[in-house]
Amino acid sequence: MNAHLTKHYLARAREILGDRTDTEIEYDNTVVTFLAKGMDIKSAVDAANRKHPDEALKPDPAHWGDLAARYNYLSQHQLMLQKMGIKE
Repeated sequence: MNAHLTKHYLARAREILGDRTDTEIEYDNTVVTFLAKGMDIKSAVDAANRKHPDEALKPDPAHWGDLAARYNYLSQHQLMLQKMGIKE
């Protein structure tokens, strides 16, 4: 893959995802894993909350759609990193 495109992609992904601590990354990865197993966003977040209570999310009902979009993006981002051979 073109180094310039890779750099641009990674910079844009950082803008979208923001700065995350290692524990936030672990939590996010847990949600993505549960989603990949077929859970809906609410069930995946609930399961991740039990596994990582210090990082637990408690979104308002109006934010579930945004949260689902974020984790869908994160799932696709992780696939892209795998294809590029980059470890987060």
